[in-house]
Amino acid sequence: MEARFLSVAGGYQRLECLPLSMSFSGYITGPLLRNRLFFMVLLVSCSGAGTSVQQPDLIKGVYGNPAALWEAGYDFPGLGINAVFVRAISLSPEFVKLARAEQVKVFVEFPVLNGKTYLQAHPEAWPITASGERAEPADWFMGICPTDTAFKNHRVRELSGILTDYSVDGIFLDYFHWHAQFETPAPILPETCFCNRCIGLFEQYGALRVPGSSTSDRAAWILAEQDSLWRKWRSAVLLDWATTLKQVIQADSDSLMMGIFHCGWLPHEHKGALYKNLGIDLPALATVADVLSPMLFHQMKNRPVSWVADYMAWLGQQPWAGGISAPKFWPIVQGNDQPSKLSAASFDTVLRAALKYPSSGVMPFSAESIAGDSAKLSVLRKLYIANR
Repeated sequence: MEARFLSVAGGYQRLECLPLSMSFSGYITGPLLRNRLFFMVLLVSCSGAGTSVQQPDLIKGVYGNPAALWEAGYDFPGLGINAVFVRAISLSPEFVKLARAEQVKVFVEFPVLNGKTYLQAHPEAWPITASGERAEPADWFMGICPTDTAFKNHRVRELSGILTDYSVDGIFLDYFHWHAQFETPAPILPETCFCNRCIGLFEQYGALRVPGSSTSDRAAWILAEQDSLWRKWRSAVLLDWATTLKQVIQADSDSLMMGIFHCGWLPHEHKGALYKNLGIDLPALATVADVLSPMLFHQMKNRPVSWVADYMAWLGQQPWAGGISAPKFWPIVQGNDQPSKLSAASFDTVLRAALKYPSSGVMPFSAESIAGDSAKLSVLRKLYIANR
């Protein structure tokens, strides 16, 4: 007999058994064929409709400062949590030791292009707008010029220090985009960076000469005459960052994973701003990252709860999201009450939706907000423990 399966949260559900003589085509098609886990479920005998087939190594995490759960009287195994994603500022030897005692994986968030603190001492790294002025903060976020060599060396030293001081399972790159703010319904999308260094590097990249006597003149020419090449160069700058940091991570241990938190917009949204303004080329980053984590904060962006499932459906259709060389996908979803109360029912919906193909893990944001909400904790525990 041949089994037919449907992807469900945390694994696969056997729907029915089909005669072995019947072809796979017409029953198992599309993204499911590209799923590396699909071939594993075929090994399960067709001995009873309704049998649940669990995904191996399903990541059931929380993001932020997971120690808040301990402070609230919980332990990770009791909640079904097997991975924690810790802000670099919340990392400590004591936390890692206690997390290891509870046998959970420890991943560290690394704020790559968050430049607020660095810029206070190094204004030369300030991102420059098309008018030649320093970019204003994008709401609460202040980015940085990603071509500043001194800043890049600074971040490499910080990353090396984390890897030297702590035994972790991987690093997740955060704030990994050109200066902008996208976590609200009305994003802030300035055009940067047009500093002399960036324009000079763009000239080298394109083997061209940018005319103009002022920054605003040169920026206007670039955007009018070489916009496509400009966007390509900007995404290449981020890819170089990811490649460099991956080398630092794997120099410590080739078993360590590198993940990237990224904006969860579709390519056409906001006039193509994912690539155009943020510089995020997902197919390119998928060749470097071990894990991609779309940031699917639906309520913060004034999206319906169905948006998470819609995004996962889109992701599962992308050719670069399937196959042996594809990265893993561990979405991060909203668990906090912003800008208003997030119901436990909505939390349950987005958690389950985030585990649809091609996902092999999920984490809610943030551990602190969930620790203080018994209804959300009940949702998380029920789903996570059901998928041991």
